Amino acid sequence: MLVNVTVVGDTQLIARFKDMPRAVNQALYVKVLSLSPKLENMVKTGKLNGQVLNRIMGALARSIHNNVDRTAVSVFGRVYSSGDVKYAGIHEYGGQTAPHIIEPKKARALAFMGKGGNQVFARRVNHPGSKIPERSFLRSSLHDMSTEISLGMKEAVVNAIRKEVKG
Repeated sequence: MLVNVTVVGDTQLIARFKDMPRAVNQALYVKVLSLSPKLENMVKTGKLNGQVLNRIMGALARSIHNNVDRTAVSVFGRVYSSGDVKYAGIHEYGGQTAPHIIEPKKARALAFMGKGGNQVFARRVNHPGSKIPERSFLRSSLHDMSTEISLGMKEAVVNAIRKEVKG
Protein backbone atom coordinates (compact mmCIF):
# COMPACT_ATOMS: atom_id res chain seq x y z
CA MET A 1 0.00 0.00 0.00
CA LEU A 2 1.40 3.37 -1.00
CA VAL A 3 0.47 6.54 0.88
CA ASN A 4 0.89 9.94 -0.71
CA VAL A 5 1.00 12.97 1.57
CA THR A 6 0.51 16.45 0.25
CA VAL A 7 1.14 19.40 2.54
CA VAL A 8 -1.01 22.36 1.69
CA GLY A 9 0.38 25.74 2.68
CA ASP A 10 3.90 24.43 3.25
CA THR A 11 5.53 27.51 1.73
CA GLN A 12 3.54 29.77 4.08
CA LEU A 13 4.51 27.60 7.08
CA ILE A 14 8.18 27.67 6.11
CA ALA A 15 8.00 31.45 5.71
CA ARG A 16 6.52 31.74 9.21
CA PHE A 17 9.33 29.65 10.67
CA LYS A 18 11.89 31.83 8.89
CA ASP A 19 10.28 34.95 10.40
CA MET A 20 10.16 33.44 13.89
CA PRO A 21 13.66 34.54 15.02
CA ARG A 22 12.87 38.12 13.99
CA ALA A 23 9.50 37.99 15.80
CA VAL A 24 11.11 36.56 18.95
CA ASN A 25 13.85 39.19 18.83
CA GLN A 26 11.23 41.95 18.54
CA ALA A 27 9.17 40.52 21.41
CA LEU A 28 12.26 40.30 23.64
CA TYR A 29 13.27 43.82 22.67
CA VAL A 30 9.87 45.20 23.68
CA LYS A 31 9.96 43.27 26.98
CA VAL A 32 13.50 44.40 27.84
CA LEU A 33 12.53 48.00 26.98
CA SER A 34 9.88 47.78 29.72
CA LEU A 35 12.01 45.90 32.28
CA SER A 36 15.20 48.03 32.10
CA PRO A 37 13.63 51.28 33.38
CA LYS A 38 11.84 49.31 36.08
CA LEU A 39 15.16 47.87 37.26
CA GLU A 40 16.76 51.33 37.13
CA ASN A 41 13.90 52.70 39.23
CA MET A 42 14.34 49.90 41.80
CA VAL A 43 18.00 50.85 42.18
CA LYS A 44 17.30 54.57 42.54
CA THR A 45 14.17 54.60 44.68
CA GLY A 46 14.83 51.48 46.74
CA LYS A 47 18.44 50.43 47.05
CA LEU A 48 19.90 53.95 47.04
CA ASN A 49 17.12 55.37 49.15
CA GLY A 50 17.61 53.44 52.38
CA GLN A 51 17.47 49.73 51.49
CA VAL A 52 21.24 49.47 50.96
CA LEU A 53 22.67 52.99 50.97
CA ASN A 54 21.26 56.25 52.25
CA ARG A 55 21.11 59.06 49.72
CA ILE A 56 23.04 62.11 50.83
CA MET A 57 23.68 64.28 47.77
CA GLY A 58 22.05 62.11 45.09
CA ALA A 59 25.10 61.95 42.82
CA LEU A 60 25.16 58.14 42.79
CA ALA A 61 21.43 57.94 41.96
CA ARG A 62 21.89 60.49 39.16
CA SER A 63 24.69 58.31 37.72
CA ILE A 64 22.36 55.30 37.31
CA HIS A 65 21.01 54.80 33.79
CA ASN A 66 19.62 52.05 31.59
CA ASN A 67 19.88 51.27 27.91
CA VAL A 68 18.75 48.53 25.56
CA ASP A 69 20.59 47.42 22.43
CA ARG A 70 19.94 44.63 20.01
CA THR A 71 21.37 42.87 17.03
CA ALA A 72 19.64 40.49 14.63
CA VAL A 73 20.25 37.62 17.06
CA SER A 74 20.37 39.16 20.54
CA VAL A 75 18.88 41.74 22.89
CA PHE A 76 20.92 43.44 25.63
CA GLY A 77 19.49 45.43 28.50
CA ARG A 78 21.68 46.97 31.16
CA VAL A 79 21.40 49.18 34.20
CA TYR A 80 24.67 50.80 35.19
CA SER A 81 26.46 53.64 36.92
CA SER A 82 27.79 56.05 34.30
CA GLY A 83 31.24 56.09 35.89
CA ASP A 84 31.33 59.72 36.95
CA VAL A 85 30.83 58.72 40.61
CA LYS A 86 34.13 57.21 41.70
CA TYR A 87 32.77 55.49 44.82
CA ALA A 88 30.06 53.49 43.02
CA GLY A 89 32.31 50.48 42.46
CA ILE A 90 33.62 50.22 45.99
CA HIS A 91 30.08 50.30 47.38
CA GLU A 92 28.88 47.68 44.89
CA TYR A 93 31.81 45.25 45.39
CA GLY A 94 33.46 46.37 48.63
CA GLY A 95 37.19 46.91 48.96
CA GLN A 96 40.04 48.69 50.65
CA THR A 97 41.02 52.32 50.16
CA ALA A 98 44.70 53.18 50.33
CA PRO A 99 46.11 55.48 53.00
CA HIS A 100 45.94 59.06 51.75
CA ILE A 101 46.21 62.68 52.76
CA ILE A 102 43.08 64.80 53.03
CA GLU A 103 43.50 68.54 52.50
CA PRO A 104 40.89 71.29 52.22
CA LYS A 105 39.88 72.27 48.69
CA LYS A 106 38.00 75.52 49.27
CA ALA A 107 39.03 76.55 52.79
CA ARG A 108 42.25 77.03 54.72
CA ALA A 109 41.47 74.23 57.19
CA LEU A 110 39.43 71.07 57.63
CA ALA A 111 36.85 71.03 60.41
CA PHE A 112 35.46 67.84 61.94
CA MET A 113 34.37 66.34 65.24
CA GLY A 114 37.16 64.58 67.12
CA LYS A 115 36.88 61.33 69.08
CA GLY A 116 36.10 63.19 72.29
CA GLY A 117 33.23 65.11 70.67
CA ASN A 118 35.19 68.34 70.39
CA GLN A 119 35.60 70.22 67.11
CA VAL A 120 39.00 69.82 65.47
CA PHE A 121 40.63 72.05 62.84
CA ALA A 122 43.53 70.81 60.72
CA ARG A 123 45.38 71.85 57.56
CA ARG A 124 45.75 68.20 56.56
CA VAL A 125 44.87 64.75 57.85
CA ASN A 126 46.69 61.48 57.22
CA HIS A 127 43.84 59.05 56.55
CA PRO A 128 44.89 55.44 57.25
CA GLY A 129 42.60 53.97 54.57
CA SER A 130 39.29 52.22 55.03
CA LYS A 131 37.87 48.76 54.55
CA ILE A 132 34.51 49.24 52.82
CA PRO A 133 32.06 46.32 53.01
CA GLU A 134 30.14 45.21 49.92
CA ARG A 135 26.83 47.05 49.69
CA SER A 136 25.47 45.90 46.36
CA PHE A 137 22.78 48.12 44.90
CA LEU A 138 22.98 47.02 41.23
CA ARG A 139 23.48 43.26 41.49
CA SER A 140 21.07 42.96 44.43
CA SER A 141 18.38 44.79 42.42
CA LEU A 142 18.92 42.41 39.51
CA HIS A 143 18.65 39.49 41.92
CA ASP A 144 15.44 40.91 43.41
CA MET A 145 13.88 41.24 39.95
CA SER A 146 15.33 38.01 38.50
CA THR A 147 12.08 36.04 38.69
CA GLU A 148 10.06 38.81 37.06
CA ILE A 149 12.70 39.27 34.36
CA SER A 150 12.97 35.55 33.65
CA LEU A 151 9.21 35.00 33.52
CA GLY A 152 8.67 38.10 31.42
CA MET A 153 11.22 37.05 28.85
CA LYS A 154 9.88 33.49 28.68
CA GLU A 155 6.37 34.85 28.22
CA ALA A 156 7.55 37.18 25.43
CA VAL A 157 9.22 34.30 23.58
CA VAL A 158 6.23 31.95 23.93
CA ASN A 159 3.76 34.62 22.82
CA ALA A 160 5.89 35.53 19.80
CA ILE A 161 6.15 31.87 18.74
CA ARG A 162 2.42 31.32 19.19
CA LYS A 163 1.64 34.40 17.15
CA GLU A 164 3.95 33.28 14.32
CA VAL A 165 2.59 29.73 14.28
CA LYS A 166 -1.04 30.94 14.21
CA GLY A 167 -0.22 33.47 11.56
